[in-house]
Amino acid sequence: MTPELIILGIVVITALVFDFTNGFHDTGNAMATSIATGALKPKVAVGLSAVLNLVGAFLSIEVAKTVGREVVNLEMADGHSLMLIVFTGLVGGIVWNLLTWLLGLPSSSSHALFGGLIGATIAGLGVSGVLWAGVVAKVIIPALVAPVIAALVSTVGTILVYRLTARVGDRQKTRGFRWGQVGTASLVSLAHGTNDAQKTMGVIFLGLVASSAIDPSADIPFWVKLACAFAIALGTYLGGWRIIRTLGKGLVEIDSPQGMAAEGASAAIILTSSHFGMALSTTHVATGSILGTGLGRKGADVRWSVAGRMVLAWVITIPAAAVVGAVCWLIGHFVGLVSNELTGVLVVFAILAALSAVMFVRSRRQPVHSGNVNEQWEPEDHDIAPITGVLAQVPVAAGQVPTAHVTVPPDDAPDHRRASGA
Repeated sequence: MTPELIILGIVVITALVFDFTNGFHDTGNAMATSIATGALKPKVAVGLSAVLNLVGAFLSIEVAKTVGREVVNLEMADGHSLMLIVFTGLVGGIVWNLLTWLLGLPSSSSHALFGGLIGATIAGLGVSGVLWAGVVAKVIIPALVAPVIAALVSTVGTILVYRLTARVGDRQKTRGFRWGQVGTASLVSLAHGTNDAQKTMGVIFLGLVASSAIDPSADIPFWVKLACAFAIALGTYLGGWRIIRTLGKGLVEIDSPQGMAAEGASAAIILTSSHFGMALSTTHVATGSILGTGLGRKGADVRWSVAGRMVLAWVITIPAAAVVGAVCWLIGHFVGLVSNELTGVLVVFAILAALSAVMFVRSRRQPVHSGNVNEQWEPEDHDIAPITGVLAQVPVAAGQVPTAHVTVPPDDAPDHRRASGA
């Protein structure tokens, strides 16, 4: 087996690992509201979402074309340069996905991937190596517009839902809207597979082009579609409970009508963007939709401090992932010059494995799972855990006790302890 073939294999495996992290990172986009309102049991929700993500991955390839042909200037990169760019860009996306998952922040997996690719491309080819027109049109503009549109659509939908059902009994209303939630959440899961699985297809396509295994004008091979579909479905089935809790409990305390309005708005926007090849962030859309339900329901409590931390994470996602991608490219390139290209790739892969292990071990100290994902969100549920000195406060999911002083409640209070942030 030649070194080039081994490197291609590592790139494909790394791409599928990113796809896997995308799955559990973004499960909450589809199922957080259904889990929060009790419309679906947590494990049933993630299982249903996994199946629909799998199906959705086969419905379109427009987004895959955007990733494969409208981010990196293929004419400037030879095979070796492009392969290292693709690999280190993926590492940047994976590291950011795992970090924000650990902190329970619903940041964009899509933007983490694009940030990693942009940073690695700038390090390897210079600023002109990025196709900025494609990035702006298909990534940046949708990132700015989509959450606003989602919030507006969801706000109007929530207002209409409550007005049209004002005379319906609470029990009938709840039962009907819970079934509506199941339908709309399923549609979001299908849309997520259609939009997000394709991003990994596009990255693998870039790797195949770099290795001269496929022509740049060729179609996405079926085995690539199949592998990406199963990777994102498996990741989705794992749950991503930390982010599900933040979206379902930390942003707005929602009921079934709000949940259905949020999911309906998200599905419509995501499917529309997929049709036009826009690599939309499903996280931005879902968050905007959930915020809209809080604005559309009279008396709803929107936790703007939590929303502010989410937006801050969104703003720094692309540059942060770009820095990781660029640094990894420099490490891989330098080691490649000193030794050989394969050794450079293996060193970066080892760094990725080490960082992933550290974050996984850290997550086990404060587990969030299907059994505690729906516990009451408390105002004190914060953890001071800055991201590179930028994020000052991050919501903590149920079951997590920050290193802080613990106050004992009065005797007549519920038998549980509350932690106040240090």
